[in-house]
Amino acid sequence: MKIISYNVNGIRSALEKGLAVWLKIEQPDVFCVQETKALPEQVDISDLESMGYYSYWFSAQKKGYSGVAIFSKIKAEHIVNGIGIDLYDSEGRTLRADFGDITIVNSYFPSGTTGDVRQVVKETYLKDIQNYIDKLKKERPNIVLCGDFNICHTEIDIHNPSKQNGTSGFLPHERAWISQFLDSGFVDSFRVFNKAPHQYSWWSYRAGARVKNLGWRIDYHMLSQALVPRLKSASILPQVKHSDHCPVVVELG
Repeated sequence: MKIISYNVNGIRSALEKGLAVWLKIEQPDVFCVQETKALPEQVDISDLESMGYYSYWFSAQKKGYSGVAIFSKIKAEHIVNGIGIDLYDSEGRTLRADFGDITIVNSYFPSGTTGDVRQVVKETYLKDIQNYIDKLKKERPNIVLCGDFNICHTEIDIHNPSKQNGTSGFLPHERAWISQFLDSGFVDSFRVFNKAPHQYSWWSYRAGARVKNLGWRIDYHMLSQALVPRLKSASILPQVKHSDHCPVVVELG
């Protein structure tokens, strides 16, 4: 099973930039999208449907904001919108899909970069998504939690870490949350295969950051320990440019 996660920063914009053409080449079994910024009826996905993709959406109540979707060549056996907390579910933050014995949880974690109020929402989400996953794992041990976490875990995951120390997305307690999430029974699939620095999945649009590779690695596939024996590969695709993020890939046997 090939799974791709991609914050597209607006699915309509990404499709205009050739997303469907790229997807036809890449052919993932499951394609998890964050920040759709659209309702399903606002998006022409006929090209994706012609490739054999089923589509599952969980959009924000606010138009043009947030939202997640899953496109899969395998029909999901069970879909769950949200985690049962309106604060996040109204923003279309989390979408679960079960495929056989594998559960994929696609999540767009809140960002704290716009101020203290949103930082509080982000930090409460970290606690609540942890509780959600802990409970889910008892029922469904084979979990992939993927998406835009809006957090860099370690210093090698961000350019110029000393300068970014007080920045939302690289705060010590945010980074500690990822460490404890991994300790709760997960692995960062990309770091199983690639421990090199300067591997990023998001770049600011400012000052030519992407050309200079001044980025952040904030997009992940976190795999529960039960799935680790089936982990075949994981990678980042920085050459793919439909968004300020790039896709991240994991392959399971």
